[in-house]
Amino acid sequence: MKSVLRQCSGQCVAVAVLLAIGSALLAPWARGADSVGPHGSVYTVDNESGMARTINVAGFPVEAEGNPFFLDLGVNGRRCVTCHQPDNNMGISAAGVQERFEETSGRDPIFRTNDGSNSPLADVSTFEARRAAYSMLLTKGVIRVGIPIPASAEFELVSVHDPYGYAGKNANGNELSLFRRPLPSTNLAFLTAVMWDGRETLQKGSSAAIHFDLADQANAATQGHAQAPNPIDEKTRDAIFAYETTLYTAQVFDGTAGELDAAGAEGGPEALSLHLFVFGSNDPLGCKSDGSSCTGPDPKFNPIVFTEFDTWAGLTGKGRNRARASVARGQQLFNTLPIPITSVGGINDDFSTPVVVGKCTTCHDTPHAGDHSVPAPLNIGIADPPLGADGLNASGLAVGDMPVYTLRNKTTHEIKVVTDPGRALITGKWKDVGRFKGPILRGLAGRAPYFHNGSAATLADAVNFYDKRFNLSLTQQQKDDLVAFLRSL
Repeated sequence: MKSVLRQCSGQCVAVAVLLAIGSALLAPWARGADSVGPHGSVYTVDNESGMARTINVAGFPVEAEGNPFFLDLGVNGRRCVTCHQPDNNMGISAAGVQERFEETSGRDPIFRTNDGSNSPLADVSTFEARRAAYSMLLTKGVIRVGIPIPASAEFELVSVHDPYGYAGKNANGNELSLFRRPLPSTNLAFLTAVMWDGRETLQKGSSAAIHFDLADQANAATQGHAQAPNPIDEKTRDAIFAYETTLYTAQVFDGTAGELDAAGAEGGPEALSLHLFVFGSNDPLGCKSDGSSCTGPDPKFNPIVFTEFDTWAGLTGKGRNRARASVARGQQLFNTLPIPITSVGGINDDFSTPVVVGKCTTCHDTPHAGDHSVPAPLNIGIADPPLGADGLNASGLAVGDMPVYTLRNKTTHEIKVVTDPGRALITGKWKDVGRFKGPILRGLAGRAPYFHNGSAATLADAVNFYDKRFNLSLTQQQKDDLVAFLRSL
């Protein structure tokens, strides 16, 4: 508990109270559930890059089977853990979903037509029908979210192309079908915006407000994904909050670099859990606390966000040393590579500047975590529509299997075409079309694919997107180094 209180800053009072509540609620299930290390409960799992570890610094077991996070609170078999699996770094991966499909013939609780299928009207009567009905979930690890355009929005829906024949034709008339990855329920001590579009960021302005937001999100998810007919009570919400906000996840072993805390490195969740986070402390964009606009640049911004692998810089030789040197080079690139930022909604338009020279850490500025230190939804082109028969958009992301929406500004009649309007469906603002938050970057290995819509199958695909999107002309070694770094987080 001491390590939690050292790092929580603005939400110390809330966390301290909830830890007391959570400890009382979870005590009957906390005995002997997981192995216990010096920082609390420990859960280690293999992944394609090596090994990741989740810890709970409050002493709760990571697999806290008696906590409401693991209990059936709805009517369709869904639980929080259904989409936030310890085996997938408290999220889900496409590979993990595929395994669950094969093991259960597509009947695992994650496979439900209310939001798991491509359309709620999909045929799921046979094994092959279920494979087709859940194809987006199986290939991209995405859940379908239905959100209507606000009546007061600055824009209107002109046309819909939905390969699954549902969006815009449902009972609500203008409800859009949006395919989004479940965000991991770990490392939440660094969180500043809840959900990809920030729709659960209800009390804005500080990390203390995250308690209210996450508690509300737990209820909304239970009533939505699990179809619970009634709201969950405050005691249940607090128990979920106390559990999930004391989880930390990071990679601990890489198949080529070895132990990620060797030779002075500071990889792994134990080191991560000790880092202080202060809301907005390293924001380079001068964003308002509610994420409504950014006015930066902030001269106090420090682009050196990650230092975990500083001691591996300059290592020479073969084997482990060679791999560790690659990780260190990738970290340096992430911190220092100049990026000509152009046509990014939330930066270039807010600053009225066609080119802003930034770094990866301009948008991933929270030290050691890599999300934005205040709510700052940005449009970097991930929701851009496909251009041709190959299903790729202009930056090479695979989006051809997603609905496409044509929107028109009610005043200027300007047209925008996107696969997901993002933040604009919450605010109704034209400028917010296509804007999404940047997620926490720790524990990336083991929960592919990437981006809000799962359009990057691998970390290499994600790096290639940025290379193409911002004309970086990275060498193959630079790409490999960035991937080596990202998979070590």
